[in-house]
Amino acid sequence: MAKLCSPADIHVCDGSERENRMIIETLHAKGTIMPLPKYNNCWLARTDPRDVARVESKTFISTDKRRDTIPTTREGVKGQLGNWMSPHDMDNAIAERFPSCMKNRTMYVIPFSMGPVGSPMSKIGIQVTDSPYVVASMRIMTRMGEDVLNKIDSEDFVKALHSVGNDSGPKAVPQWPCDPDRTIILHKPAKNEIVSYGSGYGGNSLLGKKCFALRIGSTIAKREGWLAEHMLILGITPPNGTKRYIAAAFPSACGKTNLAMMLPALEGYKVECVGDDIAWIKYNPRTRMLHAINPEKGFFGVAPGTSAKTNPNAMATIFENTLFTNVAATSDGGVFWEGMEEPEEGVTVTDWLGNKWNGEGNAAHPNSRFCSPAGQCPIIDPRWEDPEGVPLSAILFGGRRPKGVPLVYEAFSWDHGVFIGSAMRSEATAAAEHKGKVVMHDPFAMRPFFGYNFGDYLQHWLDMQKLPGVQLPRIFHVNWFRKGQDGKFLWPGFGDNIRVLDWVLRRIDGDDSIAKETPVGMTPSSGALNLEGLQGNIDLDELLSVPKDFWINESKEIGKYYDEQLPEDLPDAIGQQLEALKSRLERD
Repeated sequence: MAKLCSPADIHVCDGSERENRMIIETLHAKGTIMPLPKYNNCWLARTDPRDVARVESKTFISTDKRRDTIPTTREGVKGQLGNWMSPHDMDNAIAERFPSCMKNRTMYVIPFSMGPVGSPMSKIGIQVTDSPYVVASMRIMTRMGEDVLNKIDSEDFVKALHSVGNDSGPKAVPQWPCDPDRTIILHKPAKNEIVSYGSGYGGNSLLGKKCFALRIGSTIAKREGWLAEHMLILGITPPNGTKRYIAAAFPSACGKTNLAMMLPALEGYKVECVGDDIAWIKYNPRTRMLHAINPEKGFFGVAPGTSAKTNPNAMATIFENTLFTNVAATSDGGVFWEGMEEPEEGVTVTDWLGNKWNGEGNAAHPNSRFCSPAGQCPIIDPRWEDPEGVPLSAILFGGRRPKGVPLVYEAFSWDHGVFIGSAMRSEATAAAEHKGKVVMHDPFAMRPFFGYNFGDYLQHWLDMQKLPGVQLPRIFHVNWFRKGQDGKFLWPGFGDNIRVLDWVLRRIDGDDSIAKETPVGMTPSSGALNLEGLQGNIDLDELLSVPKDFWINESKEIGKYYDEQLPEDLPDAIGQQLEALKSRLERD
């Protein structure tokens, strides 16, 4: 890579505190980050306005056969389940961008482990980059440094090449080098390779995150018989003391971090956080359950909307040893974003573009982030770094659905649960380039992250029930975002979501008296949800209703999606589940 990129020098990262101080000083001297003296060792980066989100449209998987990456769609239909590039075109894309791209820069070599170092559930990667911002962020997000280097005894590691690019034209933000017009993110599963050019932002440049943990991770998981998923993991202990672990898949910016760090509104409940974004899930023959690890070591969370009211545990985590990106700065040396408590009187705000903020428009970018060590979370689970992972009792799917979808329902079976995951839809958010609040298909909250053909992915999920003697998690779907006729949310959400998890736990324990059958799944029966101490009037009938006309239309939309996107690759079992849903709706 050094031969290709021609850096001025090479630095192999050891992960030490001394090295980290050197990287931070380098970033500060270049003007890439500014100190936030209000907090302990916190810094703010402002990116080029053209480099603020994941670039799904410029993200590709490269395989010999197109169908290994994406399903064959109906003629004239644009595929929505990933982008394919031939190996020849991938080689050309690299040849057009990377020669001498690191000239006059340092190439940093980052050895990192996804998951606890040495765990049988972990994987190792090496990222080379010319961005010290990436080095500082990867130190927070992964286990990085000498410990990992000492574990590498073969070629069996994921290779990740990254450059912010070499755009010679005038730059809007000179201290944030990028080449947005030529940005590209490439993956070659056959060789466990990731190549990223032109963006210094988040998931485009921290290649351990979505690129490794999900795209390449899911292809390794397919080969080895496990799952790499876009899921939070939490531990929950009810008053009876029987602790369970739950994973949940929601699209980005749909409340994963808030749920993972929930402060429960019901007395006697304790929630602890294992991870807020990614789960690697493997069968454990000792317990005969699926166990999950969080392969990350930090939180890369969306800042807007995070506050002492919505997520007090996140707020207790992020004001130390944190790198903020594209939030607003305050004159007293702190940060600000939409949804956060207002600054004190007399404190002025500078927006994420560096301009004085007068209260109009966004002070922080809607996809602005905090990058914080997970170990600082006050409710981090004692087993969050357990090399064996934690046993899963339930999996939740969910998204932003303003109409028609009940607060919670349970799948009738594993096949039905996989169908529910495949049929997920959600309002688009600011985490990617999409505009407006259009309801999009986002199966398993993995639409931007599949590393291989979605039809094969579904079959892989279905096949998990073939594991010897496996006790699979129960599958549920949740929707905190349903709105009433007045356009207001029907459910308070946040800490009150414990009331839904309480029902989930009782279902896991086999209480059949608290559920009733509907065409879409089992929903809470009358009086089954614990509403003790809940403020305001909640229209539970509306929240839990399954409107027939809405669901007949929903089933048509799902069928149309399958027919257009997976005409040749949909597993029979999923098609049968759709037909079963239609039959139940007709009978209802």
